[in-house]
Amino acid sequence: MAAGTQDAALAPSFAERHAGTIRALRLYARTFARNGSAMLGLAIVLLFLTTAAIGPWIVPFPEDAAGAIHLDIKLQPPDAVHWFGTDEVGNDVFTRVVLGTRVTLQIACIVTGVAMLIGVPLGMIAGFVGGWVQEAIMRVTDVFLSVPGLVLAIAIVGALGPGIVNAMLALSLVWWPGYVRLVQAKTLALKNEIYVQAARSMGASSLRIVFVHILPNCTSPIMVKASMDMGMAILGAASLGFLGLGAQPPFPEWGAMISVARTYLPDWWWYSFFPGVAIAVTVLGFNLLGDGLRDILDPKHRE
Repeated sequence: MAAGTQDAALAPSFAERHAGTIRALRLYARTFARNGSAMLGLAIVLLFLTTAAIGPWIVPFPEDAAGAIHLDIKLQPPDAVHWFGTDEVGNDVFTRVVLGTRVTLQIACIVTGVAMLIGVPLGMIAGFVGGWVQEAIMRVTDVFLSVPGLVLAIAIVGALGPGIVNAMLALSLVWWPGYVRLVQAKTLALKNEIYVQAARSMGASSLRIVFVHILPNCTSPIMVKASMDMGMAILGAASLGFLGLGAQPPFPEWGAMISVARTYLPDWWWYSFFPGVAIAVTVLGFNLLGDGLRDILDPKHRE
């Protein structure tokens, strides 16, 4: 019993066992905290996520997101009751903007997630296998990259029909080639590293090499790109909504709101101003956060 107690006392603590990881996390935190723009981006993204989480419980007129009509108070300017004013049918713009955060977050997560699920495996296969497989994958990727993303998304939605689901599908099909290029280049650089060659000489299978040695080292650039693509996906969905190809009224989506509100400019400016500010601030937040993550995850950018 005494020997067991002595061995337990001599066993390294959690801090001692993970001292390297703790030092790295502290370095990342200090680097990120010194970056004022990254901290601003983090604050904006946290505000966006919080609003999306609690939005339905803080809005004053939740029924206005479902197509309610109050013609007696239509196009009223901002006041103490309607903070962002009302729209052409009397709906509270503040309510619709706040509830639109949840729709926007859903679009950004689905578009970015589907693009990663398609692009990351294809990029890893192209970089690791090589040969005609790489040529086939990269030539198809080049075809998608040769067409401007928004133009291709418009064409896809035009063929499938307008709607929020078709808009997300179109944006996902536009976004994946970027991940293929990124992961393929990273895999080509990593598969010739000494530790990969050592694992191969010890008889490790290709799947083990990919999932244990290559994929974890591709995580950092993928995270940086995904954080920036969240903002760009929001902007792309808003663009499709503005063109009438995305979410359809009365769905509380920022781009669709601006599409309807543009006909009321400049007299009823608040109708389009607040959804536009929400798009601009959210995209800015994700881009600043992505820059900050690049600074701490990419050794080339870290001092």
